[in-house]
Amino acid sequence: MAEVGQPAGANWDRSIVERFEGPLVRFAVRITGDLESARDVVQETFLRIFTGNRASADGHEAQWLFTVCRRRALDVARKEHRMNVATDQQLAGQRTPAPGPAAVVENGETAGTILRLLATLPANQQEVVRLRFQNGLSYREIAGVTQLSVSNVGFLMHTAIATIRRRLAVPADARGDGRSKS
Repeated sequence: MAEVGQPAGANWDRSIVERFEGPLVRFAVRITGDLESARDVVQETFLRIFTGNRASADGHEAQWLFTVCRRRALDVARKEHRMNVATDQQLAGQRTPAPGPAAVVENGETAGTILRLLATLPANQQEVVRLRFQNGLSYREIAGVTQLSVSNVGFLMHTAIATIRRRLAVPADARGDGRSKS
């Protein structure tokens, strides 16, 4: 039973914020290119779910939140006439209350290489890979967020992963980066 003066959904509200605030801020910063704008977008996203019809998000909160966040972040980016990709260094300053799977994976040289390779992919491929692996969304949820078909999400995911694998398989001396073998 809820305490007197406390809304019945206060625990739900708190758990939604604790679970999604960090991932949503990281997602929005990738779109807006600005941490403060991203935080404003996430705050507006939470306000919409808390003041709107909760039933519309019931059972698929992640998809609902990422969809609203993406739309608002794109609006902000268009308004500011910029779509800068945040650097990994900027994102390193963002911490979630508890380290997520992305933070664990990012430790190590291979993970850093993969993140650098991910940044070279087209924006739509980066977005689906990040939604899947950094935020744990299903293909169907990603399709709902991006307004793409599930098969298109699968194609983008497959293409992105194949490209990263292919680039990882190229030996350093075959890259033509000017480094000698000695």
